[in-house]
Amino acid sequence: MIHYQLRCSQAHEFDGWFKDSAAFDRQAARGLVDCPTCGDTKVERALMAPAVSTREAPPPKPPAKPQPMAATGPVPAQVVAMLQRVRAEIEKHCDYVGADFAEEARRIHRGESDPHGIYGETTPEEAEALAEEGIEVASIPWVPRADG
Repeated sequence: MIHYQLRCSQAHEFDGWFKDSAAFDRQAARGLVDCPTCGDTKVERALMAPAVSTREAPPPKPPAKPQPMAATGPVPAQVVAMLQRVRAEIEKHCDYVGADFAEEARRIHRGESDPHGIYGETTPEEAEALAEEGIEVASIPWVPRADG
C-alpha cells in the first residue's frame, strides 16, 4: 500500500491509500477519487514530506474550522461532503416551506396541495404525529453548504 497526500482543484488537501501508484492513476482518471470536503473529482497528488520515524509524535493540528459533530464524535469529512451534496440536491429540487413543514406535508398527503418535494423545520413531536398519520418524513443532518 502507498499513502499519498492529495489535492483537489479547489485546493483542499486530504490523504488516501492505494495499492500502488498505477492504482491511484487509474482511479483518478476514472473520477473515482473525490475530495471529502467538496466532492471534486479533479484530484492530483500533492507534495509530501518524507515519513521520518521519531520517538515523539508531533501534536495534532487543530481543525481549521468547527467540524460537524455526531453523537460519537466528529463527522468524517467524506460524510460531510456527501451530506453537502444531498443538501444541494434537496435545495435544487424541493421547495423550502420553513416552519410550515408539518402543515404542508398534511396538505400534500390529503391531496389539498399538488404532490411535490418539500423541506423545512419541524419539532420531533410534529414529526412523530406525521408518522402516526401515515405521512413519511425523514430527518437529514443539515450541514453547511459546500460553497461556504
